[in-house]
Amino acid sequence: MHPDKTHIVYCKDDDRRETYPETSFDFLGYTFRPRRSKNRYGKFFVNFTPAVSNASKKEMRRKIHDWRMHLKPDKSLEDLSGMFNPSIMGWVNYFKNFYKSATYPVLRQMNHALVLWARRKYRKLHRHRKKAEQWLRSIATREPELFIQWKMGILPGRDNGSRMS
Repeated sequence: MHPDKTHIVYCKDDDRRETYPETSFDFLGYTFRPRRSKNRYGKFFVNFTPAVSNASKKEMRRKIHDWRMHLKPDKSLEDLSGMFNPSIMGWVNYFKNFYKSATYPVLRQMNHALVLWARRKYRKLHRHRKKAEQWLRSIATREPELFIQWKMGILPGRDNGSRMS
């Protein structure tokens, strides 16, 4: 065993209340740490469960940035969907089993990239972020199958918790 990579982690939950220096660890793109959960009766409790790690989210955001969608104004929305939806679908399918909502900020980043693409492609939207968001939102409500995040209900715009500008 490698001494730098191997360490003992304290799996803190409702039954174990002591404090230790290590209470979380990353494995296969997930971070395992104490999280609040709800039982079938609606009562909250602390449970040691996984969710997508911060390093994985950072890597997904970097990948979206590296796609440089805003520099593809010659492509249609359907073309962009065909190019990037398989990757997004792979991320969602891999991380959906545990705390799917932890991937939502990455999916909002994808919507933000689409808004930048629309502003670059259409002159009437160039100086109007809100109009671009509304335009994409109308397409997302009409055709939710186009992008996986739209199918999941994560639409462009600010009213779904998006903090991008």
